[in-house]
Amino acid sequence: MAAKRRHLIPLVLAFVLGPGSLSAAQETKLEAVTLAVPTVSLTFTTDYVAEDLGLFARHGIAVKTIEISGVGTLNAVISGSTDFGQTSAVSLTRAAARGQRMIAFIETIDRPVVQIVLRRELAAAAGFDAAAPLARRALVLRGHTIAVEGINSIVHAYLRLVARRADYDPEEIRIAVMQPDNMIAAFAAGQIDGFAMSPPWPQKPVLEGSAVMIASGPDGDPADMWPFASSIVVTRPETCKTRRSTCEAMGQAFAEAVAFMHAHPAETLALMKKRFAMLDENLLAAALAAIVKISPSPPAPTKAGMENAELFNIDAGLLRPAEKLKAYDDLYTDAFVR
Repeated sequence: MAAKRRHLIPLVLAFVLGPGSLSAAQETKLEAVTLAVPTVSLTFTTDYVAEDLGLFARHGIAVKTIEISGVGTLNAVISGSTDFGQTSAVSLTRAAARGQRMIAFIETIDRPVVQIVLRRELAAAAGFDAAAPLARRALVLRGHTIAVEGINSIVHAYLRLVARRADYDPEEIRIAVMQPDNMIAAFAAGQIDGFAMSPPWPQKPVLEGSAVMIASGPDGDPADMWPFASSIVVTRPETCKTRRSTCEAMGQAFAEAVAFMHAHPAETLALMKKRFAMLDENLLAAALAAIVKISPSPPAPTKAGMENAELFNIDAGLLRPAEKLKAYDDLYTDAFVR
């Protein structure tokens, strides 16, 4: 542990001194890399920390982040239009079952990260009990309009899984597709009954008193889905063979970022306050604490995490049991984050 903390000293100095402290030599020899993400969310805190501390540049790469909604992130990697993508193993294993085998080499979240909220008065009218088992809590979502950020994304899959755990057809939930900031506005205007998203978005109406939390992945819903490769960095299999040093740079930057997050929570919060300046500080702190809690260090993908992601797909009704993969060995590696 002491060795890890000594290793983090340069990172703290980089945070204090700012990105201008990078040497001119580093700044002029960076390899351009593209990274797709599905949305702006605290789910990608590790990515933001790596960027804000200059860790990508420290390892010789200049990462350009591109926002591509929902499963479009993985599709961009498959098509070759982006080098890397941050997605979930839910999408990775589903693609593999259909013959499109990518590889995960970083895992930044190891539990379901999605939370589902519903308007408080609707929950009260349905007799909602926050202490009840998930199967009973999920019944109150039936027949309501719930927003997600993308069809068949991990957020949508989580909503479907929760409905099926309550033993009803997920199609009985009306779906509205929109980005997180629009979810907040639509909820406030009464245009939707609730929404599913990762922190901090669902926590905002809960703290304000207008919504109740129906299900929360970071808090253990459902209990059998751990470990779970919720947020992973993927690429085409040939990329880490032909550009091994690039994958090593990405892996080490992410590993150092997550180690920093665990060792320096106050500094991490300060970084995120700059990116999410519109959020109340108490809300941001609570949401960030939830994210750090489920961010593994080192950020290494595991076989169990991959298999649970596939079971998640099956339970959500997005994959037939007969399509379940027989092996996961070529879908992940931890070689670049150790």
